[in-house]
Parts: sequence; structure tokens; C-alpha cells
Amino acid sequence: MADLRRVTMRTILIACVALLLITPAASSNDLDEIRASFEDPVGLVVPGVSATGQTGATAPVTFTKDIAPILQRSCQNCHQPNSVAPMSLVTYEEVRPWARAIKVRTSLGPVADVMPPWYIEKDVGVQHYLFDPSLSDEELDKITRWVDNGAPRGNPADLPPSRPLGGSSLWAAGEPDLITVTEEFFVPGDAADWWGDIEMTPIGNTEDRYVASVEVHEVNDVLNADGNPADRATVGGRFVVHHMIWITQVLDDDGEIVDSTFWPVHEVGRNADTFDPEGARLLAANSRLVSDSLHLHSNGRDTKAHLEIGWRFHPKGYKPKYKRAQRNLGNAVDIDVKAMERDQELHAYYVLPEHTKITTFEPHLHAPGARMCLEAIWGINIQTLTCAGYDHNWVRGYEYAPGYEPLLPKGTILHITGYMDNTPRNENVTDPRNWQGSGNRSVTNMFIDLGHGVTMTDDQFQEAMDERREMLQLTKNDVVIGCPLCMVKPEQPTVERAQDLLTAAETAQEEVAARVEAAREALEAAEEALQTAKPDAKHLVTREPERR
Repeated sequence: MADLRRVTMRTILIACVALLLITPAASSNDLDEIRASFEDPVGLVVPGVSATGQTGATAPVTFTKDIAPILQRSCQNCHQPNSVAPMSLVTYEEVRPWARAIKVRTSLGPVADVMPPWYIEKDVGVQHYLFDPSLSDEELDKITRWVDNGAPRGNPADLPPSRPLGGSSLWAAGEPDLITVTEEFFVPGDAADWWGDIEMTPIGNTEDRYVASVEVHEVNDVLNADGNPADRATVGGRFVVHHMIWITQVLDDDGEIVDSTFWPVHEVGRNADTFDPEGARLLAANSRLVSDSLHLHSNGRDTKAHLEIGWRFHPKGYKPKYKRAQRNLGNAVDIDVKAMERDQELHAYYVLPEHTKITTFEPHLHAPGARMCLEAIWGINIQTLTCAGYDHNWVRGYEYAPGYEPLLPKGTILHITGYMDNTPRNENVTDPRNWQGSGNRSVTNMFIDLGHGVTMTDDQFQEAMDERREMLQLTKNDVVIGCPLCMVKPEQPTVERAQDLLTAAETAQEEVAARVEAAREALEAAEEALQTAKPDAKHLVTREPERR
């Protein structure tokens, strides 16, 4: 029996070592998880039976009933076969070996390495976003209890219907109406960081169309022969295009630019970009993709890659209500990041020239970046709109949910604060002993908010605030994050108020005319009465007083 136990333990150890070898292990967190599996019996528990002998039937949290729905909503967009994640988390058999790692990675908070990669801080600012995969406190508690109780499977009948799977070809914003394919890039496994331009690429559109969403995928050959992802720790261990700043242009027959449109920066790990439904951007007919700022970095193996851009259009005949807002907020020129220091702050300001609805917040930093906050300053009022952690391997854009987008009057000062961590604690930094300044590569820095927005006229701004007040049922005692003038309610919108003033003036004019007419009639009546009652002239002679 003792020999059998030794053989069994040896087999387990070999299996764990093998798992370590075939599983991404670049993060110290991953190593901690492996070590913990040896120290804590939960890592080696037989499925369905906890370390204390409890069965899955007695455990309050099970995979089929509680954990599978969480994974479907928040994890399986990436963690499915032939997708961007290093392992699939679809079936119980796939999930069970990673139970402890799931518990650790989901509990890190809005910092680098947390899963899912969503870094909005939940104790400050706006808390309503589209496409938010983050886990609630209740969901995190379920995961913890599930793992601590031995990760039981549960009743198969409780398992929710499977979600559609598509691997790397799955388009998060929906199936595109048009796909543009760039030239192919080749990045050797030992190549230095590179930044430069690419060949102009025809978009493939023959008519003007307004764009509802745009999504960029990197397609490369970092796959094993069986079609599964090769060994890698993060998306940064698969993809070679870190980011691409790009525009579309239309040229005339003489090669002169007749149209130029800026599109959201593509970044590694980026989610899809959707535009305000009433503020779409125009993709002009016969456009070409142009970029003089493509950033390539090696993933450690020879890689062929290209980009595919998925366009979704509004129906023909669509016209936008709002114009795109320019938000030149940040610093990519004068940056000073000291060596071996945490919590270094960078600051930048911008005054809004027009009433603005901010639709997306997008921190853009480089390797030392750890966090960014967006503030709105209006008079003496200062509101923190959003704070988000940052991971150079997962660059996210955060789209505010309808009815919660910041509505800011012209003259508002936008203020961003960036927090930099240039220490060994930050695994994205190659050598924290080096001072870092501005530049376009990962080893240099940028500090920019690349978020979207639209501008509004006075009437549109008042209309939007009216809708906000009605939707949220606001009272005069409420404070609305992101809408400093929501509680400053005019008697009526401008046009309606002007109409009422005109009506009141006309009414007053009619009343004055009526009073003048009444006064004229009264005067005529008085004169007539006076004539009727007038005595003879002799009765009007004044007699001399008698003298004594």
C-alpha cells in the first residue's frame, strides 16, 4: 500500500510538472498557484469530493448550477478552443484543473493579471458600462466557496445551454458587413521592438457608409499542429501587433487627399469599438487604410500575422444627429518615469470647447502604466468619472451604458492622472532600473485618453439632460456623477420657453388694448354725463360777498 501511495504521488507530481511545462508560466501568480496545489489538498481533490469528505450533493455551490453560467458570460469569449486564451474553460473536465487558478486570478481586483481583463474600479465614478464582463461580489464569493469545497461538478441537469463557439474568428460586435485584410507581417522570435508604417490597404467599400462598430483582429500562425494555441501566458505571448494608430483616406486621381477619418487605435487585447447610435462616423467610398504607427513586438517565436478589420454599418439612409468630439487629452511628448519607483503620477488637462457627451474612456499607457483616472472640473465642482487599472497586455476601452455617459457643458476641464509602476513588481517592465521617457514603443511611454465622444448644441444638451432626469427620476437633492448641470433645470428648453414668452407678450398686448378701450369708453361716458348735468351760465356766476 505504501508503495502504491508513493507511485500515485509520483504520478501526480509528474502530471503537475507536465502541466507546468505545457501551460503558460510567465507570471509569478501562475507559479504560486502550482505551489499552492501541493500545499493545499483542494488542488488534488477528486472531482465532486472535498478535502473534508463532503460530496458535491451537500455543497451549496456547484459547477453546473453556479460556475458554468459565470464562465459563459465572462470567460468563454476568450477561453474556448482555438481562441486567444491559453486554455479552454467550456466543459467541467477543462475547468476543473484550473479551479484554484480561477479563484486566484478573479480575486486580484482591477489590476494587471486579473481575470476577466476588466479594470474598472467599482468604488468610484460611473458604474454602468456596456459589455462589462467583470464579476460581482456574489459571483466571486461563489467561485471561492466552490473551490474551497473541492470544486464539485453538480447535477448535469443544471447545466445551462452551451453558448455559440467560434474561436479566434468570433466577432464580439457581431458579424461584419465588410472585412478589410492588411498585408502580412513576419516577426522573428528574437526580433527587437519595431515601430513604423505599413502599405496602404484598400478598405473595399464602393459607397459612403456610416459605421456602427469597428473591430480589429490579429490573425497569426501561433497555433500547434492540432489547432490549439501554442504555449503562452497572455495575449501578449501570442500577438505580435501591440498597437496600430490608423486612419482612412480617399485620394483623387492626382493623389491628393480629399477625405481623412481617424479610427480607434488598435491595441493588443482590445475589445470592439461601437459608436454612439446617433453619432456614427462616415467611411467614405473607396477609402484606404493608412498607418505610419504600427508597433510590432516579438512573442518569442517566428510569427506570420496580419490584421482583419470588421466593419458593421448602419442602414442606408442613416444620418447622424451628433458630431464626433475631438478629445486631445494626454501627453506623448514630455514624460518622466523614474527608475525603481511605484505610484509615480502624470497629469494632463483639456478644456471642452463644446457641450460633450463622453461615450468611451480608454487609458493608453505603456509598460510601466498601472492605473488612470478621469476627472471633470466644472466651477468649484470636481467629479471623478472613472478610474481603471491598466495592463499592457490587455488594453481596454470602456463604453458607458446609455443614460450614464458623462454629459459635460462646454468649459468643463477634463483632467487625467496616470499612475506608473517602474519596479520589479510590474512584470510588463523589461528593466525597471532604466529611466523612461516618451516614445512609441513599449520600452518608452505614452499617457493619453483615447476615448470617444460627441458634441451637442445647446438644445441637444438640454434635451439629453431632460432625458437623464426622467430616466433616473432625479430630484433636486440628487447628485449625478458625470452630469454637473443635471440639477440646474431651466423652466423649459430654449425653444419652448421662447414660444411661451411670445404667447405671454401677445396676451399682455391684448389685455392692454382692452384696458385702453375700456378707459376710452369710460371717458366718453363721463363727458356725456357732464354735458347732461351742466346748469345755466347764470347759476355759475360767483356772487360778491356782502360787506358790513
